[in-house]
Amino acid sequence: MLSGANKWCSGVNGVEILNILADGEYHSGEEIGAHLGVSRAAVWKQLQKLEVLDLKIESVKGRGYRLLGGIDLLDGVKIKHALSPEATVALGQLDIFPLIDSTNSAAAIAIKEGRGAGYCCFAEQQSAGRGRRGRQWQSPFGRNIYMSQVWEFQSGASALEGLSLSVGLAVLRALDGFGVAGLGLKWPNDVLHENKKLAGILLEMQGDPAGVCQVIVGVGLNVNMSGSDTDGITQPWTDLAQIVGAVDRNKLAAELISALSVVFDEFSAGGFAAHKDEWSRHDAFAGRSVKVQLGEAYVEGVVAGLDRSGGLILSTAEGDRVFSGGEVSLRGA
Repeated sequence: MLSGANKWCSGVNGVEILNILADGEYHSGEEIGAHLGVSRAAVWKQLQKLEVLDLKIESVKGRGYRLLGGIDLLDGVKIKHALSPEATVALGQLDIFPLIDSTNSAAAIAIKEGRGAGYCCFAEQQSAGRGRRGRQWQSPFGRNIYMSQVWEFQSGASALEGLSLSVGLAVLRALDGFGVAGLGLKWPNDVLHENKKLAGILLEMQGDPAGVCQVIVGVGLNVNMSGSDTDGITQPWTDLAQIVGAVDRNKLAAELISALSVVFDEFSAGGFAAHKDEWSRHDAFAGRSVKVQLGEAYVEGVVAGLDRSGGLILSTAEGDRVFSGGEVSLRGA
């Protein structure tokens, strides 16, 4: 499950060193070594391994080491403390991974091992984070939100239509609490800010398609992409740092879990129909000319809303057509 790059965690705990350097102040090798019960040489070796994370660690003779700008590491205790009472009850096991291939993979393992119900995990970095249609999700260390949670349903896959839309609504609700205005939802799985991608959603189902099944709800949210290699991103994007400035990632993580918990209960009771009107009020493409990709072909039309199950209604020259989220991709014309 863990990437080979996770070697930086071996020996002296790299996470513990990062916790010391997280304040952005200077700390001597002697101070760090005394705190961890290791030699200064062991500290230096571990700091060399941290280079794989592309963190800017400065070394000044006589002063020690500092992490430029500091870092806001995720903390399971802080996240749990900030949860709503309802989310606290619903939450199962919570894991925080320093580095992992993908949080969805960790959730799949939890299901396989019988720890699936309510399982939730976050990663500081993903070595193989992925979005919809196999696209790679950019994952700089300690800057964004990469999370997955397991939801269990009793009625099979047929009852899950529109679920990715409802998850997007949960992300939007969570961000409302941080003063993020100008948000929009792009069918079927993106959260936008002024038409730039802020968050993406990836759902993966396991279990019985006709009975009890588990859905892995994956969310990637750009919090602070500054200093990251973004040349490979092929669509307009933004992050919370550009929109509202610094955000406490632990409070944000807790707010996401809490909002997702509410949406899960609402969806379980009424399906996407319970969210259709609210989602439509935030539809970033409503009334716009778009292209819907079907494999290598495109269908052009104007977005005319959604049906009760979350299908996209497209007005075309040949009349209205309805598309499901699992088969198409939406682009502005």
